[in-house]
Amino acid sequence: MSPLRDSLLSPRESRPKAFCVGRVVNIAVTVILGATFCFFFFVLLRHDYRWEAIAPFSGNLLAGWGMTIAVSAAALVISSLIGAGLTAGQLATFPPARWLARGYVEIVRGTPLLTQILIGYYLVAPAVGWENKFTVGVVILAAFAGAYLAEIFRAGILSIPKSQWESARAIGLTSAQTYRFVVIPQAIRRVLPATTGQFANLIKDSSLLYVIGLGEFTMQAREANAQTYATFESYLPLALGYLALTLPISFASRWLEHRTRYEH
Repeated sequence: MSPLRDSLLSPRESRPKAFCVGRVVNIAVTVILGATFCFFFFVLLRHDYRWEAIAPFSGNLLAGWGMTIAVSAAALVISSLIGAGLTAGQLATFPPARWLARGYVEIVRGTPLLTQILIGYYLVAPAVGWENKFTVGVVILAAFAGAYLAEIFRAGILSIPKSQWESARAIGLTSAQTYRFVVIPQAIRRVLPATTGQFANLIKDSSLLYVIGLGEFTMQAREANAQTYATFESYLPLALGYLALTLPISFASRWLEHRTRYEH
């Protein structure tokens, strides 16, 4: 084998080895951090744990965790549709559509989610006779996240080089075909990390729905703490429960990034 061929193959052959070493290091760091966390909370703090006080509320906490999953899953789907629609509006050639979409995005992103929840549930929902807390919470959460997703999607599409658009037109592709076969596949790879990050934020943002009395995870933990005064025992399961929902999203994002990665 020639030296030139060796030099061309060696970087590619070293990638799996480097990838394996990187995974081992990441796992080792995670284990060390986890052990440090456990040592700090269960040894150094010397807290008088009262798990027996929180045990009667374990069923409520589990039900609240399930409610959080349901709210987050529904809001995730709806927010993706809202984000796609707002992206299309902002990129439309019809000026009023652009202005409306842009105005919506700026207003939603410029105001706190808690304010939107309070206005949506206590002002807008009663005005239209909407009393279901679950659906109101899902729609408000999805409308909020959709504005952020719209900016992520728009930035991903506009990041595609102009030469890609011109090449698509040169080979006779229509605008719809250009988006479908050229722009969107490349944009997905670019917006994947930010999109999954927004999905994780959506799950955590669902904790604010306790203000409207929705029996999600945070509300159940607050009620357990109010009745037992076992603050640590009430909120540690809360933190671990949210971590159990957001970590798989992070791992799935890394896996999808690896699967969709391509050589330049």
